[in-house]
Amino acid sequence: MQNPAVPELAHTTTRPIHWLATAAALAAVIAGSSFLQPDPANAAQPGSEPSGKSAAAPAPAPDADTVTYPITCGNAKPVVKKKASGDLDGDGRPETVAVVHCAAGSGTPPDGIYVITRATEGKPRVVATLVDPQDRQNVSDFAVRDGAITATLLGYSSTDVPRCCPDQQDDAKWQWKDGTFARSTPAAAHSV
Repeated sequence: MQNPAVPELAHTTTRPIHWLATAAALAAVIAGSSFLQPDPANAAQPGSEPSGKSAAAPAPAPDADTVTYPITCGNAKPVVKKKASGDLDGDGRPETVAVVHCAAGSGTPPDGIYVITRATEGKPRVVATLVDPQDRQNVSDFAVRDGAITATLLGYSSTDVPRCCPDQQDDAKWQWKDGTFARSTPAAAHSV
């Protein structure tokens, strides 16, 4: 409640001049903002230099089903059991890692793990064998994540163990290091 003894303040009553001054100020801000525009936004990685050119779309990961694998299957054909893609060597282009075995009517054929890359031009090709089918192992829990390949390898302690029931398990991890895929988890089979 205002004390009647205090005179009314000028800013408590609006007059047409106040509205005119507000409209003029708002018009000046809008006009000024049309002259002061921010630079166009460019999506870029931190630390990269803007080039003014639009970047080409990243190359697709190599197709694991179009590659000839270094596996001997006799009359059977190689089958891609599992596959995953990711940039493993840090060059900005994805590689594909495939778990492959020979098609068999029954039993558990051994798996191989192969790294596939695509040259700048040309067909995809196998550039590394991480697990050879001759090692007589099966692959489970396979993944490509954060530049690393991980897998659980199931194997057999002797030829007397039935091929349906592996009795050894080994966790493996490979990463690109010094020009090769180095296994950072040592090969040491554990009984299951």
